[in-house]
Amino acid sequence: MEYGAVSVRGLADITGLNRGTVYDILKKLQNQGLASYYHKEKKQQFVAEAPEKLLKIIKDKTEKLQKAKKSLNELIPELSSLKGKNGDKPVTKFYEGKSGIRFVLEDVLSVALKDNEYYIYSATNASDDLNSAYPDFTKDRIKKKINVKAISMAKGGTLSGLDERRWLGTEDESATFIIIYCNKCAFISRDALNKPVGVIIENKMIYETQKIIFLQLWKFLK
Repeated sequence: MEYGAVSVRGLADITGLNRGTVYDILKKLQNQGLASYYHKEKKQQFVAEAPEKLLKIIKDKTEKLQKAKKSLNELIPELSSLKGKNGDKPVTKFYEGKSGIRFVLEDVLSVALKDNEYYIYSATNASDDLNSAYPDFTKDRIKKKINVKAISMAKGGTLSGLDERRWLGTEDESATFIIIYCNKCAFISRDALNKPVGVIIENKMIYETQKIIFLQLWKFLK
């Protein structure tokens, strides 16, 4: 923009880049409609297009994204119906690291909205991994008005809102955090290398069995 029409060699001198790199960049700019060229004395002179072209590129990409979003919204129900056809078979999904644990917790908040409640076996040694992966999890749960019943393996744990807690009374500290929610069971723990991992088992019968065990135990605890 500052130098007007410039040759590849001139741009290389101005930018301090080698000519091969300058030429490759110019080709990309031309493909995006941000640069053009003309011949002067058998040499190519390159010119930057008006800066308003940048806004047009953003507009075009935004329109494409909106079309893609519309198509995806139409496709999701069809994909969901396909997923449900094999609902009698348990599906197990494995997740690693903080991002994996956050995905599990996001799934809990998303799916638990249907029942407006879920159940957990709280484990002291796994709580730090949950808080680190998703610091605002409890706040977001309360915002979505989702209730939770928690059974703590050992002493500790406080109430935050829309939650109830009872204690198993054991002195043992479990390293696995278990979440029972809407036809799924999630297990958050650590692998042999002491890295956080999450496992989701998706099956209605397994969920119902775990829910029955949890609620029966809940009745006996204070």
